[in-house]
Amino acid sequence: MTIRVLVADDQAMVRGGLRLILEDQPDIEVVAEAADGVEAVELARRLRPDVCLVDIRMPRLDGLQVTRALHPMRVIVVTTFDLDEYVYGALRGGAVGFLLKDAGPALLVEAVRAAHAGDALVSPSVTVRLLRHLTSATAPPPSLPPLRPLSDRELEVVRSIARGRTNREIATELFISLSTVKSHVSGIQTKLGLRNRVEIAAWAWEQRLMA
Repeated sequence: MTIRVLVADDQAMVRGGLRLILEDQPDIEVVAEAADGVEAVELARRLRPDVCLVDIRMPRLDGLQVTRALHPMRVIVVTTFDLDEYVYGALRGGAVGFLLKDAGPALLVEAVRAAHAGDALVSPSVTVRLLRHLTSATAPPPSLPPLRPLSDRELEVVRSIARGRTNREIATELFISLSTVKSHVSGIQTKLGLRNRVEIAAWAWEQRLMA
């Protein structure tokens, strides 16, 4: 199955570079490019791509506004490390992942495939470092307590997600099956009232579970 991607960035050179990287993969097709946020929203609503790759800084609508407008479509926000407050807003707006602009081709492709699979890219090289920085620097408002308390096993899974582990890695580390991990993740999302793994990771750092 081909993954249909929309690329939104106000720099034509960046859009072209992202297209080259993505279309070098046999299972990914860039179906549209947008030069600003309004165009991104219009194209996404019309073409219904599987994944939208959205720059955080664009004219007319920024990546945060685009993410909120397109929810629950799968949006990956592209940013630089020093724009942490925007990234936090994007995660809360429903983004299923984010990348640093210098992340490299392999991580870009991994993020698109993860988003298409209904997962979120939570990479130790990006997410953990960034979420730690967010927690210490931006002092986000306190989160509501879980709707129901998490079990010890669920807390272990939460910490693993916040460290950037995939479901398969969590299964190996905790000596449980892949289906059990997926069941735990689903239960955690329900108890915390969260939508995806990125939000679970953000919650873990906000609650200082990673200290």
